Amino acid sequence: MRKPGARRPIAGQKAFSLLGGLTVLGFASCVQAAPAFDSDSKWMLGDWDGKRSELEKQGYAFSLDYVGEVGSNLHGGYDHDRTARYSDQFGLGTHLDLQKILGWEDAEFQLTITQRSGNNISNDRINDPRVGGFTSAQEVWGRGQTTRLTQMWYQQKFFDQKLDIKVGRFGQGEDFNTFPCDFQNLAFCGSQVGNWAGSIWYNWPVSQWALRVKYHLTPELYAQVGAYEQNPSNLDRGNGFKLSGSGTQGAVLPIELVWTPKINGLPGEYRAGYYYSNAKATNVYKDTNGQPAALTGEAYRSSSSKNGMWLGVQQQLTSRASDQSRGLSVFANATAHDKKTNAVDNYVQAGLIYKGVFDARPKDDIGFAMARVHVNPAYRKNAQATNQARAVYDFDNPDYLPPQDTEYSAELYYGVHVTNWLTVRPNLQYIRHPGGVSKLDDALIGGLKIQSSF
Repeated sequence: MRKPGARRPIAGQKAFSLLGGLTVLGFASCVQAAPAFDSDSKWMLGDWDGKRSELEKQGYAFSLDYVGEVGSNLHGGYDHDRTARYSDQFGLGTHLDLQKILGWEDAEFQLTITQRSGNNISNDRINDPRVGGFTSAQEVWGRGQTTRLTQMWYQQKFFDQKLDIKVGRFGQGEDFNTFPCDFQNLAFCGSQVGNWAGSIWYNWPVSQWALRVKYHLTPELYAQVGAYEQNPSNLDRGNGFKLSGSGTQGAVLPIELVWTPKINGLPGEYRAGYYYSNAKATNVYKDTNGQPAALTGEAYRSSSSKNGMWLGVQQQLTSRASDQSRGLSVFANATAHDKKTNAVDNYVQAGLIYKGVFDARPKDDIGFAMARVHVNPAYRKNAQATNQARAVYDFDNPDYLPPQDTEYSAELYYGVHVTNWLTVRPNLQYIRHPGGVSKLDDALIGGLKIQSSF
């Protein structure tokens, strides 16, 4: 069964199409004498006969990026009927160096609009639609296939850039619990807190009103705190450009310590953080009297807050003497969440990436990672109590709610650096117990991730 809603809002679609069309027309008028499609250029449409580099030197940087992802269920999962799904995202943005433009020292402004579309193989082939899943075989799918204002922020630095303040609209994962997105499976892409506490922590492309304050204690060590509007209405497909605070329930307050050393001359990044939400949260199992709400029919107990923590490690271990960008890097991430109010209580992940394995392909990379998503036992008990209340015990009954436990994921990819503006990453993903449902067949997924900059 396919999840409803793949169409985009007409107004948002027209606005994005008009903006994108004008941008492409502008590019076309500028690139006639420029080396468009030059493999050494970082832009597909070239340097506009030098005008683009000249604009960047003056403080004006423009971007039009694309991510496309294919997922095909090669074996197993909820539905063995083999097919393929395609999801994609366009991102149109501008970054302004206000020191160069207006003379405002150490000041920047960022504006980004994104548009997502397509479908996800995980929804109706890999995961059981009755309970859904946790990981996604196509990370670019999600948060509504629509057009959004993803970034609109002002950043100002003080005291020789030791103090850094950012205010405007952006997501938590942009600064806190950050992680690259080279893998295609969601369990290895982006801020993992947002993947497992997504009801309050909104990753890209969703934005909300926010404030982030960072202070460098040393050149390699900084601490940061933030305050983010917790407003579920920002997730709605029709609210991609909503700026009002209506629907706000509270605030998410993250704090993080980040260490960025060079060990044996090789870069690393180590993160430890904690988040707290002051909005009311619903217990996943008990009613106001401490009994199973699914059995008593009473309202689920309400908590006054919600919290969790995370750890993240990235470290390059080896390099080539002639090129330090090549070599082996390792990474690991872990999160823990409130057992009273969150479906997932903990998550761990680890992997490695080797850049430049072959001398003939120095910019290619290969990556492998594994993850474990563990379901809160109270959440699982609630599913069992729901089945008991319905007197439904047959797994194949449409009204049966499969209890969820632990899901394991793995991905292997090879990144082909086709040009400086195009990378293609074919990948294989293996999901054991999709959605934490042990009765589902383990799934093998073939994927293809395309990243390009126009």
